[in-house]
Amino acid sequence: MGIKDQFQDKAQDLSEKAKQAAQRGRSEASERSSQSREQSREQSREQSQDSLDDAQQEAEDRFNRDYDA
Repeated sequence: MGIKDQFQDKAQDLSEKAKQAAQRGRSEASERSSQSREQSREQSREQSQDSLDDAQQEAEDRFNRDYDA
């Protein structure tokens, strides 16, 4: 095996490692993005539920005021 072959093998190994690292980076970014979207959905659901609870409480209070009067 000549020096040229050794350099080509080393270059090929480094290329493969770079591809694998890039793939891991994309996978991690995709996972973080998915987690972020899920957290956003959860917060949106909580805010919607809070708004609904507030509206329901307000309607109940208004009914009680009208009924007591």
